[in-house]
Amino acid sequence: MQSFVNRRFFIIGLFGVLATLWGFSFLAISVGLESLEPILFAAFRYDIAAILLLGYAAYGDSVWRPTDKSNAGAVLAGGVFLVGANAFLFIGQQTVASGMAAILQSLLPIMTSLWAVGLLPEERVSATDAAGIVLGFIGVGLIIRPNPANLLGTDVVGRLLIFVQVTGVALGGVLIQRFEPTLDKAALSGWSMFTGGLLLHIVSTSTGEAFSLPTGVRSGAAVAYLGIFATAIAFLIYFTLLDVRGALETSLVSYLIPIVATVVGVVVLEESITSLTIVGFFVVFTGFVLLKRRDIADVVAGAT
Repeated sequence: MQSFVNRRFFIIGLFGVLATLWGFSFLAISVGLESLEPILFAAFRYDIAAILLLGYAAYGDSVWRPTDKSNAGAVLAGGVFLVGANAFLFIGQQTVASGMAAILQSLLPIMTSLWAVGLLPEERVSATDAAGIVLGFIGVGLIIRPNPANLLGTDVVGRLLIFVQVTGVALGGVLIQRFEPTLDKAALSGWSMFTGGLLLHIVSTSTGEAFSLPTGVRSGAAVAYLGIFATAIAFLIYFTLLDVRGALETSLVSYLIPIVATVVGVVVLEESITSLTIVGFFVVFTGFVLLKRRDIADVVAGAT
């Protein structure tokens, strides 16, 4: 009994650490954007994480190099979508508060389910599932709140860019599942980040961003935090939780991250979040509960 209780506290602790690491990442992005080009900044983040994760994978005993089509396809999907799409987050956060950006990430489980319906043959959508998806988009509408009189306002465009990022990341996760890779999780993440980082460098150069290494203390700390803590270490924790608690329970961290990021943004950056944005967040969460009601019931039944 004691070991069970200790294990539960350990798992809860991992959830808290992961939510904190990813919650603070939005603050780090805001700080780094003060002096770094957005796409180049994103590339630096994944350069560091790729080196650390591939080093960790190579040190282990498992196969860590993609040598067949399924693993190569998964790495490419991860690099282009799971990693590369995050360029839109960095661009969007130039005009969007860190708390708002984090709240938009709460749509990720719903977008993942939507992509899965189209790309994974075993996925089916009932009327209640469809209602959950619709609720999710209603929640996003409340969060983004496009103004017909100012559709091209920088804050609206920024929120839409972050929505594109969420859509791309969700697609990347589903494509990886479709390829059924056999690579070690650290190696799969590392190679995806290496591929995505290289892509981001190419896009950064082609769009005219000036290449410069972070020189200030604030920008250097932001890059280091994102690469080491919010990516390399966070992904190892994430995959540990996947193995121990499964995809559904692990996905719930998406609803803890905005709480951390919003509090940090308000306290450190003096940001403000409207009540309508908070309502939108809870509407998205309600949509998620409807969409995943059967899995949630299984998790609750297994815990009792």
